[in-house]
Amino acid sequence: MPQPCCKRGRRGGVLVESALAVIPMLAVLFGILDFAFAIFVKNTMSFAVRQGVRYAVTSRTMAGMGQDNSIKTVVNTYSLGLGNALSPDHNGMNRITIRYYDPITLAEVTGTGSNAGGNIVVVAASGLSWAWLIPLLRDATPLQFAVASADIMEGSPVTGPPSR
Repeated sequence: MPQPCCKRGRRGGVLVESALAVIPMLAVLFGILDFAFAIFVKNTMSFAVRQGVRYAVTSRTMAGMGQDNSIKTVVNTYSLGLGNALSPDHNGMNRITIRYYDPITLAEVTGTGSNAGGNIVVVAASGLSWAWLIPLLRDATPLQFAVASADIMEGSPVTGPPSR
């Protein structure tokens, strides 16, 4: 049977040991969640620009919009709102670029007809930044990243390519 004087010396021991075990465990858990969510964000944005390219190659447009604005709307829709949250100005539409290239020379094509069938379309979202939730073992500078996707435009309907 323990003596009463020894019981008094053990008070608070469990609390200290629990704190020493729980704090590192929570740090590791939040670190894992932080990395997992950063990967989710990048994958979601990659998926969004891929959907934008898929929409672009079909030469479709939304009612009352040109093709470029329609593509940007599709990317913004598929980004689950992360495009707005990740851009410093909180306007993801400004971070989405659409460029058309000649398939032979790979020179950028601009102006009317640049979205004609056979040209390469590149949809990109750049200047995105993810602020770490728990900057424990790294500095607090946000993760900067960009995503892009490309494909060849399909031949447009008989009326030609839509207005950009």
